[in-house]
Amino acid sequence: MKKVLCLLSLTFVLVFSTQTWGQKYFTRDGRITFTSETPMEKIEADNQKATSVLDVESGQLEFAVLIKGFQFEKALMQEHFNENYMESSKFPKAQFKGMIAEMGRVNLSKDGAYPVTVKGDMTIHGVTQPVSVDGQIVVVDGAFTAHASFALAPEDYGIRIPAMVRDNIAKSMQVVVNVTYEPLASKS
Repeated sequence: MKKVLCLLSLTFVLVFSTQTWGQKYFTRDGRITFTSETPMEKIEADNQKATSVLDVESGQLEFAVLIKGFQFEKALMQEHFNENYMESSKFPKAQFKGMIAEMGRVNLSKDGAYPVTVKGDMTIHGVTQPVSVDGQIVVVDGAFTAHASFALAPEDYGIRIPAMVRDNIAKSMQVVVNVTYEPLASKS
């Protein structure tokens, strides 16, 4: 009897886990880029190791990215970014926790581009701010990607730009997020 009860319990856990995993999607290879453009200088950085989890049932969404993962064209820019501005040893990652309110309007079984709005809290440099960003989920052959582009002001996150280089760095950075999600179960 104990063996049958244990077997039924194990079966229940496996079935429940599979159903839960089928509702969650993730990536470890999300791409986040930012651009600062002024008449003096254009600065671009790219990070292709953002992690994200999306629960398609609830619309809950989380992102995390290591600050030191941003790559610059010039090594000196990268060094200044990590040491002087972002203090990446003290604040190693940026995070977003929020949700897609319109997730119910996205049909993951039908090809198409679905506009969405993502709302939540962004934490950068130890400072958390509420954000609302328009984006798009694109479904093709049952797979889907998410895209967003938005402005972000370093000053809003307590990032100080020294007066000596203030004219070289834009007051607002353009951030672009591109993510291809996979079912959570496929990476277990």
